[in-house]
Amino acid sequence: MNSGKQEIQIKRVSCQKRSRDGLKSHLTPARKRAAKPPPSTQPQACPKNWKLSSIMADIPAAEFCSDSEDLFGDYDSLLEDSSLLARLDSAEQTERQRSATDQLTSGFTSLRPANATAAACEDVLTDSILDVLGDEPFEDSQQPYLPASQHQFHQQVHGDASANKTSTPLRDPVAKRPRPALARRSVTEQLKRTMLGNAAAPSAVSRAAEMKDALVSEEIGVAARAVETAFAAETTDLGPFFGLPTKVKDLMFNLRGIQKLYDWQETCLNLDCVQQRKNLIYSLPTSGGKTLVAEILVLRELLCRKKDCLFILPYISLVQEKVRGLASLGLELDFVVEEYAGSRGRFPPVRRRSSRSVFVATIEKGHSLVNSLVESSRIQDLGLVVVDELHMLGDGSRGAVIEMTLAKVLYMSESTQIIGMSATLGNIRDLQTFLKAENYTNDFRPVQLKEYVKLNDTIYEVDPKEEDCFRFSRPLNFKYSSSMQKMDPDHIIALVTEVIPTHSCLVFCPTKKNCENVAAMICKYLKEEFLRHREAEKGVLLRALRDSGNGAVCPVLRRTVPYGLAYHHSGLTSEERKLVEEGYSSGVLCLLACTSTLAAGINLPARRVILRSPYVATDFLKRSQYKQMVGRAGRAGIDTVGESILILQDKDTKMAKTLVSAPMENCYSNLMHDEGKGLLSLILSLIGLNIATSLDQVKDFLCGTLLSVQQKQLLAETSLTETVRRLVGLLENKRLIAVTTESHGGQTLQVTKLGRATYKGSVDLSYSEVLYRDLSKGLEGLLLNSFLHLVYLVTPYDMIAQCKPDWMLFFRQFTLLSATEQKMSAAVGVPESFIARKAAGQTVRKGVDMEPVRRMYLALVLFSLLKETNLWSVADRFQLSRGFVQSLLSSSSAFCSCVLHFTQELEELWPFKALLTELTRRLSYCVKAELIPLMEVAGVMESRAKQLYNAGYKTLSHLANADPAVLSNTIENLFKKQANQIVASAKMLLNEKAAALQEEVDELLTMPSDLPSAAKTQQPV
Repeated sequence: MNSGKQEIQIKRVSCQKRSRDGLKSHLTPARKRAAKPPPSTQPQACPKNWKLSSIMADIPAAEFCSDSEDLFGDYDSLLEDSSLLARLDSAEQTERQRSATDQLTSGFTSLRPANATAAACEDVLTDSILDVLGDEPFEDSQQPYLPASQHQFHQQVHGDASANKTSTPLRDPVAKRPRPALARRSVTEQLKRTMLGNAAAPSAVSRAAEMKDALVSEEIGVAARAVETAFAAETTDLGPFFGLPTKVKDLMFNLRGIQKLYDWQETCLNLDCVQQRKNLIYSLPTSGGKTLVAEILVLRELLCRKKDCLFILPYISLVQEKVRGLASLGLELDFVVEEYAGSRGRFPPVRRRSSRSVFVATIEKGHSLVNSLVESSRIQDLGLVVVDELHMLGDGSRGAVIEMTLAKVLYMSESTQIIGMSATLGNIRDLQTFLKAENYTNDFRPVQLKEYVKLNDTIYEVDPKEEDCFRFSRPLNFKYSSSMQKMDPDHIIALVTEVIPTHSCLVFCPTKKNCENVAAMICKYLKEEFLRHREAEKGVLLRALRDSGNGAVCPVLRRTVPYGLAYHHSGLTSEERKLVEEGYSSGVLCLLACTSTLAAGINLPARRVILRSPYVATDFLKRSQYKQMVGRAGRAGIDTVGESILILQDKDTKMAKTLVSAPMENCYSNLMHDEGKGLLSLILSLIGLNIATSLDQVKDFLCGTLLSVQQKQLLAETSLTETVRRLVGLLENKRLIAVTTESHGGQTLQVTKLGRATYKGSVDLSYSEVLYRDLSKGLEGLLLNSFLHLVYLVTPYDMIAQCKPDWMLFFRQFTLLSATEQKMSAAVGVPESFIARKAAGQTVRKGVDMEPVRRMYLALVLFSLLKETNLWSVADRFQLSRGFVQSLLSSSSAFCSCVLHFTQELEELWPFKALLTELTRRLSYCVKAELIPLMEVAGVMESRAKQLYNAGYKTLSHLANADPAVLSNTIENLFKKQANQIVASAKMLLNEKAAALQEEVDELLTMPSDLPSAAKTQQPV
């Protein structure tokens, strides 16, 4: 470029801050570039291949303005002194002429081209201030790091002594021309250049500017280190909130009210093993905030690594709660939350191109999901598996399913990280070995817990350091009348009235009936002031309970709720339980009498927890159960201390001392539980999924299980090899696998069609053969004009033992069946004559198999539900608890889904595919058809769906586009938080359905990769 054509004018715009829009470039911060300059001064867009060294040659004269803290202070008018500039130019011309004369006489010019001197001189004199931003690297390794503008100023201050180390872009694309040693820059140019550098760089004397640059340098350094760490872990670092954008932190505050993490949470998230994506087990007391850490790790996997996640929870209610909680985050951060519980979930899940999914699943559904991902070769898409309540590995058949799931993930995908949340265990090292995991343990509780026991009328504090474990605290100060003493010998009323209604209280009882009795008993002796406490809100809760029962309310709840009390156990319907939980969480209810299942389910903390007895039913409490219940004491952010009181009788004192001071129980593999049923199921699925096709491969896989780690304790009488050989033989006898002997003497294991149907349907191996026989026999005379036959075929086998028919009721309901339905009943082994004789009390001489009889009785209950959809009236008619009827309904819908997948693998059972699809849907909701779209939304029960439907929200789209504030005001007993969750869940479900349809469209429109070309289709002549 030619400097003579460039006019540079420097003027003061303001004595304060002056505009510098003309200097904006790709290096200007986005917030500054966003401000649009006036049309007259707006710079032209640069072409993509522009060079910083030549950009000034193509644009009009620019006006640059200096900062308020520039090098010359208030002397910008210096350059306006034309006499000074003239004198400078004159002096320089004289100096140049003298230099030219010296060069001519030196004799060196003959070694250079005629125009070399002029070109080189012009090259030097026309350097722009922007040259410093060229693309040559700095060569001075000793130069400290400076921002670009400061580096330019640094070079100018120290002169051109290091001209050979300039960062000016090369003009010659072939080679860099050395600068002539004798070329000198114009003094005027130097002055202009210095002042332009001053306009681009803050002064060294500005303390604020120095601190700002230092901060920027430090942030860049931190970011660079974070990127290096992230690169090592194959994780993209997106921001300051544990590798996540600041938006996530803001969402945590706006949606959850979380301003700051606990110290242990920050420590855990910053562990090296977490940064390096190693497997981790972390153990803390109940209510310590374990779940938040897992959620942050899930978000990192979804947003940074773009991988799917699996979140395994023990109960359907917890799955639905987590789906509602994550839906709002999913909408804001563009990921999908999918529910896998009961009859919900697709196998394999929809493959999404544009977004990632978090699968929230129960233990059993999580296992089926992993199987489907392995079978479709998509297990690598699963970046993270989180298991809540990992200590449930030691919990019977469900523990075996957890172990199978994790063992398959470990074996099939080295890139999938496993995070386990667990209570404190005695043998945590066994779990570490199994999962190849690190362990983090902390005894943090957000609220201090004080444990007490009550013996007679005295309270003792639990102190394991004391010789007797108990230290006297205080006498119980409450006057009892003789009648009260008879009604309440354990002084429960005295203990609860110390905290309610101002604070909350949980009373854990050994049986369901005891829960109802305790709640009713306390009400008898409460003062009338309890009735006036939040009276209007209690009235709203009672109306909601009445609506949920289609006009019926439990007599015990009708009496206790006005006092702010209720009971909570599995005898309630899921809708009643949800309403009671919401009432307690909002403070409308101040006391719940509950069973131990509440401690393992949804988090409902209390100021005081009372254990009515150290028993669950007739079994003495385990240490883990005790800790789980007392762990509910203390509400974070509300209470400063939590209290637990264990009520003891003299006979239980010795065992109680052991209970409160004993170490935590050990956790053992349950693959050998119930005569090795879990291991049998595992081997079948390994063969079916082609993970193992020989005995050696099966044994190789089993070396990575918890059973292998603990085989010395669990397989003392036999070896793992002998156990595998025996179970493979058993599978062959059941016709679930086929064993083929090869020519070289080895054996190949292959799954049969029945075996494949069994593991894909998640059918219990004990019932697979019976189920196949019942379905095959059912096809011979399948009744299609009624649901009764299909309902009978999907009535769960494992609920038959819980059924004790009322024969008179059975006969009365049987006579209401049509002739074809009665004929079907006789065909499955339940004739009318048998039921009539049993109802009449007569002895039946001929032996009758009672299993089909009990199963038909349960089928009649389900059949009545499908016709009436009124759970209360059906429960009353069959003299069953409404909780049992609902449990039967949910178990049947889940089993129907299993049977559907079972029949899909067997061609001879093809008619069931279409029939069971509709039956699964009906059993899942058991409501009128128009309410089903609303009940698909997580957390919406039947009564709520009716409210929404009557208010005009009749479709999923209506609900997804609803205003939460309007919804909360329109629907009675619907709090703003619940309204937000319902709308967010509806939006998530709607997006999920739309995305699934879009994926199908994209797949249909995608050109096949193996499309034959013209060359391939040409036939040889």
